[in-house]
This record gives sequence, structure tokens and C-alpha cells, in this order.
Amino acid sequence: MREILILGATGKTGRRVVRLLRAAGERVRPASRSSEVRFDWSEPATWEDALRGAEAVYLVAPDDPAPVHDFVKRATDTRRFVVLSGRGLDLVGEDFGQGMAAAERAVRDSGAEWTILRANNFDQNFDEDLWHAPLRAGRLALPIGDVPEPFVDVEDVAEVAAAVLTGDGHAGRTYELSGPRGVTFGAAVEIIARAAGRSIEYAELTPEAYRAELLAQGYPVAAADALDALFALHRAGHTAEPADGVQRVLGRPPVSFEAYATRIAATGAWS
Repeated sequence: MREILILGATGKTGRRVVRLLRAAGERVRPASRSSEVRFDWSEPATWEDALRGAEAVYLVAPDDPAPVHDFVKRATDTRRFVVLSGRGLDLVGEDFGQGMAAAERAVRDSGAEWTILRANNFDQNFDEDLWHAPLRAGRLALPIGDVPEPFVDVEDVAEVAAAVLTGDGHAGRTYELSGPRGVTFGAAVEIIARAAGRSIEYAELTPEAYRAELLAQGYPVAAADALDALFALHRAGHTAEPADGVQRVLGRPPVSFEAYATRIAATGAWS
């Protein structure tokens, strides 16, 4: 039976991919800095044990693009790569997504089968990551305006990744993954507030004011630069239209933002 290496196995997508593959009876090798199989992009000595005998790799790249090519080159037993990437990556400058871009290039040049998953912003950024703390505090302030974003549920991304890692017919394809419709950030906050049964404010900032808030909160300059680039991409509208990748791979529509918000509100995430 094939063995599948999952990088970033404790992260938002990785841990869900591990769960789905194990439920399907696949042999899975979860790897991260805190997993049983230790993997650290900054320590090449950890790569060999992670890669040994792995026929497929779910590749979640680091922010630093430097080690990605060498890692892929060492994966001599790997016959299939599935790379998590970002939608609109080819339309932004060097401040955003360098690691993901390096991963896309590396697997295309590897001689192995490859599939790229380019995802919109995750729904779960509202309850697990970037915007969770501001929402709990009652105010989310961003520089995005009325440009919609078809947020994608990470559960859908993980299901697509699991299907592509184990199924045939996906080699050489790039799938863009989004939710079923665009939702403005202001509307997203309203949907979350309604689902949570409480008041949450959305405030629109200028890019300059947003950057000042990030730096005042202790964000590194590099992180502020990356978020600046991300929101510039959104304001330009390049990722505003829904994509069909979830439907193409899974044969069903993606989960709506409303369904996500109802499900997560029931856990008390925003209470």
C-alpha cells in the first residue's frame, strides 16, 4: 500500500487531510515540527526520514522559498505531489506567496506527477487564525472595501486534497478552490454576528491605517508587507469571482459561508 507524506500535518489543512485519509484506510505519514515524524524546513537533516518511501506528498510550503527546490529534488521516491497554493498568486508582487510560488515551480520541474490547489481565503481564518481574536473582541478592521471574496471552507480544501492524493486523472492540473459565491468582509462579519447571536463591528481602514495597526500590534514588517500585498490583490478584484475546482474534483458544490458560520457558531468560537 502506498504511503502518503503530509507536510504541515498540524496546520489548518494538513490535520484535516490526515483525518480524511486515515478514515479511508490510507497509510499516512503526518510530519511537522511537533509531529511524531519531525519535519522542519530549516533543518534538512529532518527531511530524509519524512520522505523515505513516500509515494505521494502533500506539500504546504514555508514562507521562505529557499529550501523548497532542494526538498523536492531529494524526494526521489515520490511519484505524486499535491501543492497547496494561493489563488491569484501569479498576479501579485514578491511580497506575497514566495514559498508557494517556489513549490509550484519545483514540482513542475520534478518529473513526478503534480497537481496545484490554488485556494481563496479560508473560512477558518475567521475562527482559527487571522481574524478570530478581533471578532471575539467585537471589531474587525481591514482595508478591503466592498470587493467580494468567495471564501472557501478548509474542509472542502482538505477533501479535494485527499481525493487528488489518492485518485487518478489529476496530474498536470491546477484547481482553483473557492466558495460558491463572493461575500464582502462586511457581510461576512454580519453573517458571523447573526450566527453567534451578538454584536460585532466591521470597520473599513485605509491601507496605511491598517499597516499602522498591524505594526502597533507587534506584527513584523515582513508580515505587514505580506498582508498589504494580500489585500491589494483582493481590492483589485482578481480573486472575487467564484471558481469551480471543488465541483470539478468532488462533484458537488462547495460549502457556503452561511453554513460554515452556523456550524462554527455552535461551537462557541465567537461567543
